[in-house]
Amino acid sequence: MLIRLSPAQVPLVLGAMRLVASAAGKERLSEADRSALVAFDRFILRRAGALDLESLPATTAAALGAAIPDAGDRDHVVQFLIVMALVDGTVDAAKIRVVDAFAQALGVREDAVRQLAEVGRGHLAWVRADVARQNLRSITGHEVGETIDEWILPYGKAPGPSLAARYRALGALAEGTLGRTFFEFYRDNGFAFAGEPAGLNQRFASPHDATHILSGYDTSPQGELLVSTFTAGMHPKAPMSGHILPVILSWHLGIELAKLPGEVKGQLDPAKFWNAWERGSQVGVDVFADGWSFWDATREPVAALRERYRVPALDPKYAAGGQVPPWYRPVA
Repeated sequence: MLIRLSPAQVPLVLGAMRLVASAAGKERLSEADRSALVAFDRFILRRAGALDLESLPATTAAALGAAIPDAGDRDHVVQFLIVMALVDGTVDAAKIRVVDAFAQALGVREDAVRQLAEVGRGHLAWVRADVARQNLRSITGHEVGETIDEWILPYGKAPGPSLAARYRALGALAEGTLGRTFFEFYRDNGFAFAGEPAGLNQRFASPHDATHILSGYDTSPQGELLVSTFTAGMHPKAPMSGHILPVILSWHLGIELAKLPGEVKGQLDPAKFWNAWERGSQVGVDVFADGWSFWDATREPVAALRERYRVPALDPKYAAGGQVPPWYRPVA
């Protein structure tokens, strides 16, 4: 599980999330807020039965700080609060202040807390720079001395024909293998392979698109939001500041952070979102980790990888667009 809370902690965390959504009681909960709380209770807390939102306590920052002693749990709780500040697709300074108060009480200095605050202040140039830095550091493990647009598209200036040929050769592998599925995924989507002038940096493209294939999320804006959320559950480096918050800003609030992803509004479906985050947290092999080799995995059947990596099956109703893509084959 992404987080394990005691029976005493559960209502306090839910109450804090409700308080953020209502801007400390100043606003009525939107339908998105209500859906997010109910879906969080179901998918992250794994509780059955109907959630009574009206019975949740008005959790104070001090009470939450006293109730959550574990540092890892504190980080996760603040991440959940950040989501609740944005789930209705708006930037609300009052909600952001509530998040900040809880983060201070919990002693959490999550980079995403400042990113959220700067979004609230309208300092989008700073947010773009920091999100790019956090994302690239999460992927590469170090600071990158170029812009994200330069890093993500390196082959326009320095093509790699032999690298591109290696990717194209994946089409000769057996049907159902990761390599063959990867090749067909690129062919069907019209993507350029790494090494080709329009191809994405292989350091990102191989694990990211392998995650699409393993998780079952397509390449629509909602699919990209969900696969990044799934990645945050699987990959522990900067999950909120480098993965979840950027896609919420790009594809839910419609704030363009980089040229490649662009911007779209309204793509965060609460049930799909929490389901994706929890699914990612159950995966046993992080394909963004330094020790994972895309090329070593290419000859293995995708179904076998999903089983060995413990990737939970995707229920079609929680897939992007409500249906799994044709290349997705759930483990029987």
